[in-house]
Amino acid sequence: MNIRTFSISELASEFDVTTRSIRFYEDQQLLFPTRRGQTRIYSAQDRVRLKLILRGKRLGFSLAETRELFALWDETPTGSMKQLQLLMAKIEEKKQSLEQQLNDIAMLQLELDSAESRCREAMNDLTETTNTEKSA
Repeated sequence: MNIRTFSISELASEFDVTTRSIRFYEDQQLLFPTRRGQTRIYSAQDRVRLKLILRGKRLGFSLAETRELFALWDETPTGSMKQLQLLMAKIEEKKQSLEQQLNDIAMLQLELDSAESRCREAMNDLTETTNTEKSA
């Protein structure tokens, strides 16, 4: 039985990240490669974990949150209600945070539109004043 393993450069290339990033995740106790001399050997599980780390990062999960989820998965590899409830709570937190960001962006857009409108009015007033002075 031949178990598939990966080098750090293979994973970096596959996921379009730097080898430094992968070593950082290892330092953060999220990946656990074995060593053959100085060479890191990553397992299929490490590959999946890297994929989940990067997906979590895109979704706004902190490394601490990812570590917390991994810890639950590590203690119960087949899944559990506790794992799913934690993940659902994290998802709800992210959704609420995004909703707040959307509201903040909408308010900022209104403020910028208002400031732009005032600037245009002031520019028009200056142009009219300048034109009136020239014709007088």
